[in-house]
Amino acid sequence: MALKGKHNVAEIDGVRCTVVESGIPGERVDFLSELLTYNGFEVKSEQGKDKEGNVLETYITGVTDILFNPMIAVYEQKLFRTDGKVVTAAYWEQKNADTGIPYWQVPR
Repeated sequence: MALKGKHNVAEIDGVRCTVVESGIPGERVDFLSELLTYNGFEVKSEQGKDKEGNVLETYITGVTDILFNPMIAVYEQKLFRTDGKVVTAAYWEQKNADTGIPYWQVPR
């Protein structure tokens, strides 16, 4: 999922949280939970619901730190991977990125 600058707050599991991403599959929830927990955030997730209250196959994930903004954290290089490297936008979006390629040669 793309990084977005808008800051959303929602109640997840009865706790007000900053929404990191919503409408995501379970594999993405696992990835984000591991990454954010490693960086010291308390992560909350629950299944999404439509306007009628029906449970969806997607999830909403957030952190209990109301001031957290994922876009700012990634671009200010405040998040780290489990191997100690800085989280890049490509890593956040789970894209396979060869960091040895100059930015002007990366295919779009």
